[in-house]
Amino acid sequence: MSSQVRCLQSHDSVLVVIDVQDKLLSRIPTAPSLVKNIAFLLDVAQLLDVPVRATEQYPQGLGTTTAELARRLPRPPVAKTAFSCCGAGTFLEELEILRRPQIVLTGMETHVCVSQTAFDLLQAGLQVYLPVDALGARFAIDHETALRRLERAGAILTTVEAIAFEWLRDAAHPQFASFRQLVIARSAS
Repeated sequence: MSSQVRCLQSHDSVLVVIDVQDKLLSRIPTAPSLVKNIAFLLDVAQLLDVPVRATEQYPQGLGTTTAELARRLPRPPVAKTAFSCCGAGTFLEELEILRRPQIVLTGMETHVCVSQTAFDLLQAGLQVYLPVDALGARFAIDHETALRRLERAGAILTTVEAIAFEWLRDAAHPQFASFRQLVIARSAS
């Protein structure tokens, strides 16, 4: 697949939600905005038919995906013990079957599961997009250092709103009115 960086396209994208579980979330200082921003992307993905995949790190010990996001997931999260999502069952094979080269990673923690997943996806030749306002870690230094390292490795840093507008592409899009409502709701909360 091409490593050329370009605007995201809804028909080329997959949204991945990594390990946003309540036991972990309670230790993330940016938890409220993290959940709000991932929920927004999940709503936009549903509106624009962007496939979604989600994972849970060792749910027997860390619990399940936070309810605000779980109710928006089109399918149950995949349980994993490997830190990279690529070690979770058929995760990488599913991405290959979808044939969508742009992978948007959200979730936590930036320096562990998100980073290891991103490195594996980059190694597989996929384009990795990281909405920095939809990623979190317990400590700011881990989050910031991971983002710098990932950007040097070839991941593209962006924001949830930039992604949403790139997926939509045009105010003439047939879903624009519904999209606009999602943007307004996010801004109001």
